[in-house]
Amino acid sequence: MFITFEGVEGSGKTTQIRLLEHYLAEKHIPFVSTREPGGSPIGADLRKILLSEEHDISARTELLLYMAERAEHVEKVIKPALMEGKWVICDRFGDATRAYQVFGRGLSRRLVEDLESFSTSGLEPDITALLRLDPESALRRARARNLTLPFSEGKFEAEELDFHRRVYEGYESLAREFPRRFSVIDASGEPHEVFARMLSLLSKRGVF
Repeated sequence: MFITFEGVEGSGKTTQIRLLEHYLAEKHIPFVSTREPGGSPIGADLRKILLSEEHDISARTELLLYMAERAEHVEKVIKPALMEGKWVICDRFGDATRAYQVFGRGLSRRLVEDLESFSTSGLEPDITALLRLDPESALRRARARNLTLPFSEGKFEAEELDFHRRVYEGYESLAREFPRRFSVIDASGEPHEVFARMLSLLSKRGVF
C-alpha cells in the first residue's frame, strides 16, 4: 500500500502522518514513512536547496531538481519498501509537483507529466489523502509554525497568498480528475478529529 499526503502549506500533513504511523504500529502493520523532498540521502541535500529562501532558483530549475530527487527516492526507498510488502507513507509526491509547479508556477502540465512518468517509472500512489484547509488559514498556521523552527525551510510560506490560492485550486482540480485515488479530508478542527475523518474515509475505501 502506497499512501501519499498532500495539501497546501500548513494543512497538517505532518501531524496526520505521525498519527497514522502510531496507528499502523499498534496494528503491527510494517511501514516506511518518508517525505519529499528529503526521503533519500541525496534528497536530504536537495531539500536544503529547494526549501531555503537563500536560493533564488528559476521555476524550471526547481522542477528538474524535484524530479531528480523523486527518481532517487523511488529507486532507493519507495520501490524497495513496497517490494518487501511494507506500506509506504509519503509526505508529498507527484501531485505536489502538479499543484505547485503547474498550477502555482504556471509550467506546462504535459512537460511535468512526461518528467513525472520518467522519474517514477509510472509509479502512482494507491491512495492520496488530500487535507483540505483554506489557504488563508493554512498559511497563517504555516508561518506561525516556522517561527518556532531552528532552521528555515520557508521558501513556499514566503510566497504571496495568490500563489497559495492557485495551489489550493490545483489540488481541488486534481481531486476531481482522480476521484478513485484521492480521499479529500476536512483538515479543520483538532488533529484527532481530522484523523478520525481520515480513518473513516480510508475504511470506506477498504484500506483497513
